[in-house]
Amino acid sequence: MTNMTDNRNTIAAREALARVIDISSPATLLSCGTLATEMSQLWQGHQKGVEVQTLDPAAANAGLNLDRVADLALVTDTLEHLPHREGVLLLGQLRNYGTHQIAVLVGETRGWAFNDFIGLGFRRHSELGTDSSALTLYTYNLDTYNFKRAWNNPKNWANPQMWGKAWW
Repeated sequence: MTNMTDNRNTIAAREALARVIDISSPATLLSCGTLATEMSQLWQGHQKGVEVQTLDPAAANAGLNLDRVADLALVTDTLEHLPHREGVLLLGQLRNYGTHQIAVLVGETRGWAFNDFIGLGFRRHSELGTDSSALTLYTYNLDTYNFKRAWNNPKNWANPQMWGKAWW
């Protein structure tokens, strides 16, 4: 299992998360994990009016009762320590609550594969660290998750003009 406390990994992870935060400029942040909370608090200290909600990585699903949709959720140091089912539940709930963007930093660990993240709508954003100790940053963006279909396209089956016309 890759450890985020490795100095080179920590620096690369901080830089990657800082870019994600800077690009999204969130007013509301949800953090789960040591590094995620550290980066969220740094952002809060530099921006006025930023709200940060922190989840306990050991019981992340228990504390996930959001009264407000977060602009950005950061998850670090968490999935490696949760049973796979609990991790999927956490990411699925964050997504289903309508969180605009989610960034997950995960090390190589049994139980989590590329396909797990793709199945939840995430994209592999970047690989960080060395070959022997790699971290992967996965991101989810609600705005680009499901592309907009052109309802007025005359060849689109969902266009009302096409209803009742056989395609076979």
